[in-house]
Amino acid sequence: MSCNFPLLIPFGVEKVGRQIRQIGNAEIIQLKNLLAEHGVVVLREQNADDKVFVDFLQRLGTITFTVGEKPVPNEPLLNVVSNVGRTRPPRSVFHTDTSYVAQPPAYTALRIIAVPTSGGETLFSNQYRAYETLPIWVKQRLKSAKVQHVVSGLTLDDSQEKQSWHPLFREHPLSGRIALYLSTPERCQQISGLSPAQSQRAIKLLYRHSIRPRHLYRHQWQAGDIVIWDNRCTMHRADHSQVVGDRILHRGLVKSTG
Repeated sequence: MSCNFPLLIPFGVEKVGRQIRQIGNAEIIQLKNLLAEHGVVVLREQNADDKVFVDFLQRLGTITFTVGEKPVPNEPLLNVVSNVGRTRPPRSVFHTDTSYVAQPPAYTALRIIAVPTSGGETLFSNQYRAYETLPIWVKQRLKSAKVQHVVSGLTLDDSQEKQSWHPLFREHPLSGRIALYLSTPERCQQISGLSPAQSQRAIKLLYRHSIRPRHLYRHQWQAGDIVIWDNRCTMHRADHSQVVGDRILHRGLVKSTG
């Protein structure tokens, strides 16, 4: 794996042909640094089954599983992302994964199983860029603010985490860069130091600022794709609006200490 990855537009990097089973320890460190700097890494032409995929993810960190998701048969560390058997398209909005827990997953990875005939892209926002393009007065006003992230769309019991506070402006532990750390407004309850009404208005404005179309990378899936992203500096959503055919992916979430 080389640092000279082709750059994607407007952000992210791509690598064709290097198989995940061949990646060495030094390359795992390099991959983490690429994710920290560029947010998204696309690995094309992968010949990997779920076992190889899980082995690879475990080298990035500890795999975690979101309670309430549908596990992959025979691979309980992964979950299924699919439109098969649905009478209406799944709902997807820009978000960061499982941010309502105290230690959210650092990385999410998707392995394509069935590519639809058309549509079904995954979109990513660059949350470094979102922070960098904020007005200076906003950065100063909210410099030390935290956001209360809450669970939505899942049924959890009383023993499971349902909410957590995280810095609004979050420094990435590897890159040292600051990202605007948000999720969908449905999952962001309040900003410290602001009233509930002020919080909701600020969250909606910051969210809209984050997902301006010209700053988004739209990934068009191909057979053999594995896409990995860093939840600490991106948000993502699936575009289900024009999907024709089956869209099936297997997803893994990874905690990391670095």
